[in-house]
Amino acid sequence: MRYVAATPTMPALTTTTAESAAEPPLADSYLDLLRRGGIATPPRTEGRCCVQERELPLIDLSCLQQRSGGGGGSARAACADAMARAASEWGFFQVTGHGVSRALLERLRAEQARLFRLPFETKAKAGLLNGSYRWGAPTAATSLRHLSWSEAFHVPLASISGAACDFGDLSSLRGVMQEVADAMSRVAKTVAVALAGSLLQGGGHDEHEAAAAFPAGCDETTCYLRLNRYPACPFAADTFGLVPHTDSDFLTVLCQDHVGGLQLLKDGRWVAVKPRPDALIVNIGDLFQAWSNNRYKSVEHKVVANATAERFSAAYFLCPSYDSPVGTCGEPSPYRDFTFGEYRRKVQEDVKRTGRKIGLPNFLKQQSRQ
Repeated sequence: MRYVAATPTMPALTTTTAESAAEPPLADSYLDLLRRGGIATPPRTEGRCCVQERELPLIDLSCLQQRSGGGGGSARAACADAMARAASEWGFFQVTGHGVSRALLERLRAEQARLFRLPFETKAKAGLLNGSYRWGAPTAATSLRHLSWSEAFHVPLASISGAACDFGDLSSLRGVMQEVADAMSRVAKTVAVALAGSLLQGGGHDEHEAAAAFPAGCDETTCYLRLNRYPACPFAADTFGLVPHTDSDFLTVLCQDHVGGLQLLKDGRWVAVKPRPDALIVNIGDLFQAWSNNRYKSVEHKVVANATAERFSAAYFLCPSYDSPVGTCGEPSPYRDFTFGEYRRKVQEDVKRTGRKIGLPNFLKQQSRQ
């Protein structure tokens, strides 16, 4: 890329043939949206003065990773209570003592870098990793507010070990992804069962009772592992790395690098999450908010673009099968009955029609009577 003189409606940037073949055409999309829509209010600068960098609630999972018994019941209950408070007040928290080694996550980071350095045409058209590559925005955005300056592979866990999943020349990627998926799965299930236990009547935090109460249908065949890259962005003040959204799952487990950029909405203000190298981030998804009768919060979050540094992250999404009913921890529930598949289809329809996700309000009982 090289810079030229700016005009009132065009940023001072043009592309050259020397631009890396690995990069998705994000700059072209940005310039095309700018030509068609003019200069929009920069999304990142809205409320910028209100952004604070904060550390999320920090919870040590080591007592939950151990088998029950041995007099550790009070420690387990305290840990579950701390997570429940964070899930209710923040919708996000950080966990240590999670059992996912830093060495494994560093191996994954190295594999991600190799993967995303592949030519764009290879990533986009060759069916790599189950054809799961995506970039920019899923709906070919009509506004700069809908453009995400990022690329990702959103891989179903069931396909990672399958013979039909193409890893190209990245022979070591499959094994590392499988290790990470297995480790993240253990963390997600540990946290989910503890949070479910905190919602049971009486708050007994019994592991087996909580596991039985938590919605069925989440297993290694239904969840996803997403590998993310956020390239350095010359339009960082005007562009999201990932547009504001909530997650359409039960919960998400995220590992991020040192660059930062994750922000969440807390009490009407954006909060920047300070990276912590020994911690994983957990956030509540829409399905857990519905299952908990709104006691746990699926909070809007985003990634801001960075003008000088690229960012990598990996996320594990705890999802049920498409035909699984989401259910509730107890009646009365504000939501009507729905399946995960129905929820996903409605989200996709809304995004295609309006450019934004509506989500849970579509499934309120009072909404269904209208």
